[in-house]
Amino acid sequence: MERWDIYNIDRQKTGRTMIRGEKMAKDDYHLVAHVCLFNGKGEMLIQQRSAAKSTWANRWDLTVGGSALSGETSRDAAARELKEELGVEYDFSRCRPNLTMQFDHGDRGFDDIYLIDFTPEHFQLQQEEVQAVRWASREEILAAIRDGSFAPYHEDLIRLLFALRGRWSSVTEIYEEESA
Repeated sequence: MERWDIYNIDRQKTGRTMIRGEKMAKDDYHLVAHVCLFNGKGEMLIQQRSAAKSTWANRWDLTVGGSALSGETSRDAAARELKEELGVEYDFSRCRPNLTMQFDHGDRGFDDIYLIDFTPEHFQLQQEEVQAVRWASREEILAAIRDGSFAPYHEDLIRLLFALRGRWSSVTEIYEEESA
């Protein structure tokens, strides 16, 4: 049984919690973390969801993702999901999300997305969640979205994830202050 912290629209904890699967109140939100691992070739590690999953069973998806449990920060949730689903340890203590998006599809919340250049040496897949992993290019992921074998993300989101990899700004030029 997963318990989630409830946030308000300003992403402040309300002091309330809920159990996963309960209906959320109108102005309640929860926190989700996604991690996208990239290798030296610029490919993203993708996972094939288990056949037993209630949503998007057997489809390919981003590296890992899931809801933050009560008391967890986004970094805590990212590290836990990576360890649980793929058996990969990574130190998120000095990380911050590259992108935060809101969602409103059944549940409502904030989705922190971490884009990490890291190639694990091995994987230990959590069979209840993940049946396979592989490295994929942006074009391969976009083609899989189109043919229905990938989770139905907006194609522009995938393009953005690849474009923002290794960057901490949405501008393409860096301006330096002129000294007086």
